[in-house]
Amino acid sequence: MPRGRYSLHDPHDHTPLAEEHFQCAPGPSGWRYVSRLTAPSGDHLGSVDLALDELGRPIRLELHAASWQVRGAALDGVTWVRTDLTGTHATEGNVRAHAFTGSSPAFLIATARLLRLTPSAPATRVRLVAFTDPVLAPLTVDQSWTLVEREAHATDNGPLTVDAYQVTALDTGEQHTVHLSGDVVLAAPGIELEDLESPPSALD
Repeated sequence: MPRGRYSLHDPHDHTPLAEEHFQCAPGPSGWRYVSRLTAPSGDHLGSVDLALDELGRPIRLELHAASWQVRGAALDGVTWVRTDLTGTHATEGNVRAHAFTGSSPAFLIATARLLRLTPSAPATRVRLVAFTDPVLAPLTVDQSWTLVEREAHATDNGPLTVDAYQVTALDTGEQHTVHLSGDVVLAAPGIELEDLESPPSALD
């Protein structure tokens, strides 16, 4: 059960945004990731709770940020409810999309698990609903994912497989690289793995 800490920063000017303390693990029905976010000042910023089924589909998502929360799942595409903390302002949404995304590293792992790409596979297009910081506003995005390299690195605990994905935003053509090992993000724009207490779990 990997647990550790990511630092999140602005990918353009590297301004520190948050630290995300996480733990994740495969389970009988798929995979689950939970985390809490703190500001550079130490203040609580929010939390992430994401559960996937064995096919990588989101069966439960719960996000908290600022004074907003989102609950969602894969249902007729993806469906969600966004509310303020009092429950006074609630809006429902549904999009013919494959899954969710956002600033948390959890979503990169979830997308990789959903697509299950191999190094020889062609680029795969995926439609996602992103919840943008800090108010969790929904935004539909189209991306293309390609697994460009898979390398095994020797460690004290045995070989560590690292996958490098090229992710392209189809609306702007902007490309970036994401490095994953099992269910841990090693490096991605705006994300750095600062601490890891146990090895990643393989994404079977």
